Amino acid sequence: MSLIVKDLTKKYGEKTVVDHLSFAMEKPGVYALLGTNGAGKTTSIRMMLGMLARDGGETLWNGEELSLEKCNVGYLAEERGLYPKYTLMDQLKYFASLRGVEGAEAAKRIRYWSERLEVGEYLYPEKTTRQGRKVPAPSLKADQLSKGNQQKIQLMMALISDPELLILDEPLSGLDPVNTDLFKGIIREEISKGKYLIMSSHQMPTVEEFCTDITILDRSKTVLQGNLNDIKKGYGRVNLKLKTDRDVGETVRASGATILTEKENEYQIKVRGEEQAMALLRELTAQNVTVVTFDLQEPSLHEIFVEKVGSVDENA
Repeated sequence: MSLIVKDLTKKYGEKTVVDHLSFAMEKPGVYALLGTNGAGKTTSIRMMLGMLARDGGETLWNGEELSLEKCNVGYLAEERGLYPKYTLMDQLKYFASLRGVEGAEAAKRIRYWSERLEVGEYLYPEKTTRQGRKVPAPSLKADQLSKGNQQKIQLMMALISDPELLILDEPLSGLDPVNTDLFKGIIREEISKGKYLIMSSHQMPTVEEFCTDITILDRSKTVLQGNLNDIKKGYGRVNLKLKTDRDVGETVRASGATILTEKENEYQIKVRGEEQAMALLRELTAQNVTVVTFDLQEPSLHEIFVEKVGSVDENA
């Protein structure tokens, strides 16, 4: 199987909001679409899924135009939203039926995901009779849940058909640390099943954790694309974490390196490369400085993103 996006283009009047976006997934894994707000990420996803008309380009699944009839797709939209006045169970059964999952199989999958996502108390509540017995009650309605629990229900809807292609638009936005870890665990499970995942996120550490290939968009255009490890290697190891037994700020600055942060003999330093870093280490050794930590790393995705587009909002 493969997913190929070719020259996706979208215009509103004279304004181009997606400008010839192209990328390919030749094997299962996680592909990231990154960019600031308004860069064209969500618009691109909607065009891929046929939810929004395109002005050019195509999206191919196994060589044919991507459609819900030919590919089992799960989609968690950036704009969270359930029908507020309908019960959660009715909504889950309805969305399951749209994806061809009905009857006993739908009930089985809803039960599984309710336990996995810890929302069983909302889908299978009980009430106490006058005789003191507990009996099943109708499931809650969406407007009776917190935003985080509504997000869990929407993830259930995306997963209930056991999709081949899973598209997650800002999946961790607004979640507390406990539920963030819960969602991450489920994402890891889907990866282990050999699924194709596309993720859009402002949370750079999450992208680094899961994604192998990325596209960064800026004002509708692709400004960086490729394998994340290869991209980082291309920058070289330029971030140095240094900890010593005494103040060595003057020595670091004399080496030509730049101190980014400094606290109690711990330094975050920007170097030009390994040669400059090793020269600094030799100088510290010559001064009989005890080096506790000397950790030279490639730049983070956050740094690369900021270089390419100017800023990043981790909470957007």
